[in-house]
Amino acid sequence: QVQPAESGGGSVQAGGSLSISCEVSGYTFSESCMAWFRQAPGKKREGVASIATGSGYSDYVDSVAGRFRISRDSAKNMVYLQMNSLKLEDTATYYCAAVRPVVSDAKCARRLGNGNFDNWGQGIQVTVSS
Repeated sequence: QVQPAESGGGSVQAGGSLSISCEVSGYTFSESCMAWFRQAPGKKREGVASIATGSGYSDYVDSVAGRFRISRDSAKNMVYLQMNSLKLEDTATYYCAAVRPVVSDAKCARRLGNGNFDNWGQGIQVTVSS
């Protein structure tokens, strides 16, 4: 197993933007499903966005659709989450997750709901203030 490493978190005012990154060293990116999850204090972990590294197909939870964008750079083993129009309720610890092989775009998207990933990062804090 490998451990994804998140970076780039921090604090931002509501309405602002922030980008976080995830490096998965020593991982075969092909036929992988990568995702971002988040967990706020006292709340359950929720899937935010997923991406199938082969096709680039992405999926989002409704609360971030149109504001967040997940992307990947397979040559660098990196996954990114660009967060725009941030809201107070986006405050959480964000986790990067990876699993392979996942050859179906639909199956990758489904994992965003069930959280079925083998490799998890330690998390990075994103705080949105008013």
